[in-house]
Amino acid sequence: MAGSLFVVSAPSGAGKTSLVNALVEQYKNVSLSVSHTTRQAREGEVDGEDYYFVTQTQFAQLCETGAFLESAKVFDNSYGTSSEIVLSQLQAGIDVILEIDWQGAQQVRKNHPDCTSIFILPPSRSTLEQRLRGRGQDNDEIIARRMHDAENEMSHYVEFDHLIVNDDFSEALSDLVAVITAQRLSLGIQKKVQADLLVELLA
Repeated sequence: MAGSLFVVSAPSGAGKTSLVNALVEQYKNVSLSVSHTTRQAREGEVDGEDYYFVTQTQFAQLCETGAFLESAKVFDNSYGTSSEIVLSQLQAGIDVILEIDWQGAQQVRKNHPDCTSIFILPPSRSTLEQRLRGRGQDNDEIIARRMHDAENEMSHYVEFDHLIVNDDFSEALSDLVAVITAQRLSLGIQKKVQADLLVELLA
């Protein structure tokens, strides 16, 4: 049986990456899709594990060949999700999580309306700014820009199926797990998973 497709979006600094990574570590048969990006690798990031790091020319060529399920430009860098990789995992029965922005989420919903989308919010603007500053990666000008972009990003929360506030990490992770579990227990999926049992019970 094919796996389910999940889309997780959030403004930069809301903690979606930490939540998704924790989910993948503890949940069976779920995979985080690795995106292509034109941005430079940060310290500790590994090509093919964190992202597929490509040049702008390579990215443009992939776009031209229709290689991406979705693509978007964020903070002057391009990001894209490989259709081939995602579809092969879904066909293998693996649930796939796309950690993408609202622009990419719109594209995925258009092509895969059966996907489950989740938006993660910070508990406050001040907390979001503290988290961005806590990274120690950006100057004041970039922080201000990220906060401005976060406001635009958060305005799209109404387009998603589920909304999670990441105040307490453990609670937010439990909420994320609950969404995945609910999808796996949905009638459409369980009718296929429990097909033999249903035949026996209703014979």
